[in-house]
Amino acid sequence: MQPLISPENVENVINEILSDLSNWRKDMIHYIKDENPELNSAIIEIAQKTDLDPKAVATGAYMAYKLLENEGGILDFDSAKEDEE
Repeated sequence: MQPLISPENVENVINEILSDLSNWRKDMIHYIKDENPELNSAIIEIAQKTDLDPKAVATGAYMAYKLLENEGGILDFDSAKEDEE
């Protein structure tokens, strides 16, 4: 089951994105490159291998990441690893 994304989170992230889409996307590229380089590479690869606008594909992926991250703990992979041990 997918985690619940709160309406407030959606509104905040959308407002953040739409305030300056180009800079937001650039910031997210660098942020995710540092946080999770494999994910960033996968996003860029799929964006380049579709017939869709690569910037739109990347923006959607980065938005989904940000929404999940803002929900708290969903993307805390280190914590999940510790729980398994």
